[in-house]
Amino acid sequence: MKVLVTVMPKVGVLDPQGKAIGHALAGLGFAGVGEVRAGKVIELEIAETDAARAKQLAEEMARKLLANTVIESFRVEVA
Repeated sequence: MKVLVTVMPKVGVLDPQGKAIGHALAGLGFAGVGEVRAGKVIELEIAETDAARAKQLAEEMARKLLANTVIESFRVEVA
């Protein structure tokens, strides 16, 4: 079963990568772009047929390894 884990910096945490992307977009002439936050998407193929169990496993993986829960939040969705 395919599961997507989206990891983003928490609100209030500095995001230098997002700032750099925003600055580069402005330099390329893209006006009107507000705050930019950069994160990551991790696609997992889990050997599980139950969607609820697959989501639970992915959440456990995110808490233990995929996200630094001090400064990042995560969202899990079964695809």
